[in-house]
Parts: sequence; C-alpha cells; structure tokens
Amino acid sequence: MDITDIRVRKVSAAGKMKAVASVTFDNAFVVHDIKIIEGQEKLFIAMPSRKTPEGEFKDIAHPINASMREQLETAIFEKYEKALLEDEIGEEQ
Repeated sequence: MDITDIRVRKVSAAGKMKAVASVTFDNAFVVHDIKIIEGQEKLFIAMPSRKTPEGEFKDIAHPINASMREQLETAIFEKYEKALLEDEIGEEQ
C-alpha cells in the first residue's frame, strides 16, 4: 500500500497539537484527523480515535506493525516540515 497524498493543516492555537493530517493510500482510501503533537522530546502522531463510554480513547484506524507506523510518521513529518518552511518563506516576502 502506497501513500499517494498527504495534506497538513496547521493548528494556530497555542498548545501541544501542531497540525492535523489527512493521508491518502493508493489514490483510493483516506484517513483524516491524524494529529501531529509536540511531545516532551519530539513530535509524534496520534491516530484518529473516539471516546468509549468508559472514558478511554480507542483508535479508529491505525498501522498494525512498526514498519508501517514508521513509514507513515516519516511521510507526515516531511510534509509538516515542508509546510513550516513554506510559511517561513511566505512571511519573509
């Protein structure tokens, strides 16, 4: 399964959540609301989830192995960094 598109929407409000991504696979399936969050040591992604009646959050969609999670994180972070650079260039002009 190939990642064919990533769209990143930066969050302007102060806080740990920096952006939200939508990832398209094989030009046929999209996962929305993947959050880019600033952790204590580094950025990480949080998959879309919902709150259970018991108050826990359960992922709606998620990678089932470490290599897919790493591929997804790498691609999302690259797109996020590109969006940050484009904003910096736009502010300088």
